[in-house]
Amino acid sequence: MSARGAAQITERHLFDCIIDARSPAEFALDRIPGAVNCPVLDDEERRIVGTLYKQQGAFEARRVGGAMVAANLARHLRERFADKPQHWKPLVYCWRGGLRSSSMVTWLRLVGWDAQQLAGGYKRWRQHVVATLDQLYPRLQLKVVCGATGSAKTRLLHALASHGAQVLDLEHLACHKGSLLGALPGQEQPSQKAFETRLAAVVEQFDLSQPVFVEAESRKIGRLALPTTLIERMRASPCLEIVVPFEERLTFLLRDYAYLGDDGPGLALKLNALRTLHGNEAVNRWQDWARRKELRPLFSELSALHYDPLYARSQAAHFHQWDARRQLPLSGLDDSRIEQLAAVILENSL
Repeated sequence: MSARGAAQITERHLFDCIIDARSPAEFALDRIPGAVNCPVLDDEERRIVGTLYKQQGAFEARRVGGAMVAANLARHLRERFADKPQHWKPLVYCWRGGLRSSSMVTWLRLVGWDAQQLAGGYKRWRQHVVATLDQLYPRLQLKVVCGATGSAKTRLLHALASHGAQVLDLEHLACHKGSLLGALPGQEQPSQKAFETRLAAVVEQFDLSQPVFVEAESRKIGRLALPTTLIERMRASPCLEIVVPFEERLTFLLRDYAYLGDDGPGLALKLNALRTLHGNEAVNRWQDWARRKELRPLFSELSALHYDPLYARSQAAHFHQWDARRQLPLSGLDDSRIEQLAAVILENSL
């Protein structure tokens, strides 16, 4: 690190704390993992300063903004940083490593702390994330877990992870189950940038010489797009197909998606998206079941008429090693069977 206090992305782990000096809205969109938000300008203050800059110029914006920054820094010193010891070493960043982070670093260093500014700020971090994913995805030894809807693929990933396997749980990182009805109750999906940051944080930890298990996904999980390099790597990788009787899958779906019955009208509204594929008669019937919270006939027909045919077409079309897939029959989807299957997979993979 230079005498001026500019640290590089690769040095971030050397610090006691990473401070994001940007506004709360910027922080919510994406940030360096583990960072805490101590804004030098909040969202409204940042809007005011930006407007002054456009209308009256840089001097007036800095005059007014400087007072706001000073007040916010004083508050952080009294509150967030009040208990920090003399040897505390924070890393501070803003959007580009400019005035917001440099002003905070100046005051922290005047106090006596060894504060450093992140060279290039969040913009440099974003470049690091994109470069990391592009470099690492082609090197992953992926094994793609496939199976018709209701085959407990995600549950199998969890079991594999509990046995010590490397797992890339894309649906967990995306906060979505990956289908038309996959939105999780009470959970918003992250931004695209935050999703990619989460991906990079996981992938960086993998041992590239060992297999990584991942569930088969389409190009999008909810509203989030998977990076093209990851999609290409998945489609070129060997596949494991869980094969489960239809009734067992239906039972699993009724348990795993039971919360959809809490909002019958909302569920019915989502099914409108299927009219083009299945026509008014079928969708009207499905919507009636949804409004009446009759999930068994609804899930049974959705699986048989929509999801299962879609699965059959997409796997063969997209996965280059599909014909050589390893089929894994399961007579049921209770926890003990899934745990046993995970153990068998690992015996033959590691």
